[in-house]
Amino acid sequence: MVTNERTEVPAGLWEKCQSCGAMVYRKEVEANLAVCPECGHHRRVDARTRIGQLADPGSFEEFLLDLSPTDPLKFKDRIPYRERIRAQQKKTGEHEAVVVGKAYIRGRPVILGVMNPAFIMASMGSVVGEKVTAAIERATEENLPFIIVTASGGARMQEGMVSLVQMAKTSAALARFDDASGLYIVVSTDPTTAGVAASFASLGDIILAEPGAMMGFAGPRVIKNTIRAELPDGFQTAEFMLEKGFVDRIVPRADLRREIARIIDYCGK
Repeated sequence: MVTNERTEVPAGLWEKCQSCGAMVYRKEVEANLAVCPECGHHRRVDARTRIGQLADPGSFEEFLLDLSPTDPLKFKDRIPYRERIRAQQKKTGEHEAVVVGKAYIRGRPVILGVMNPAFIMASMGSVVGEKVTAAIERATEENLPFIIVTASGGARMQEGMVSLVQMAKTSAALARFDDASGLYIVVSTDPTTAGVAASFASLGDIILAEPGAMMGFAGPRVIKNTIRAELPDGFQTAEFMLEKGFVDRIVPRADLRREIARIIDYCGK
């Protein structure tokens, strides 16, 4: 049993916040959209949870559901790439690290993409690039806003150059979307880094970020070890990026639906 000043409950109902160290009631965290009620730390959530938080109930219509990666390089590190993919698919119930579909957000129709940090840290291989590109093209065809929630460790090394060309592929699709006067909103969550940060995550007409999200190309530890210099406090956090002009607004998770809908209305989409 764990004794809390409010009540006494089984230990399994409580958990320790990884940010502030406080013991928090698990159901309270879930009701707060996976945000710590004590310190406001925004935990990482999987794609389906995020869709449930953003899209109007029952409105999400997924496409390219069964698209799965291949193994173009026959890559093997600790375990073969094919085995790694199968293990991730079994663990997450997803075929890949991004989910795309059509949805409504507070009654506004959108094309929505959500990256899944639970699937190989939402790294971008050929299938992620193809699904993001297809979502952009669908938004172009239907003249709908494109919303993407980013959370990624970058390009997937097991696919080598095949993964790297997805940066150009998605960026080219966004250029065509921009030519068609499409509205593109990026919601950067923790972490948004490397090849994803250097491509479609940086190209939004509006870039929103969750509080405390890490954003940047190389991580702060890599940069510090490379240049041997002390980095500024809060380096590569959403707040730091807002100060430097990379982010347009920091929006708490509970306010994202309202903020996205407001931007769509303001832009006349």
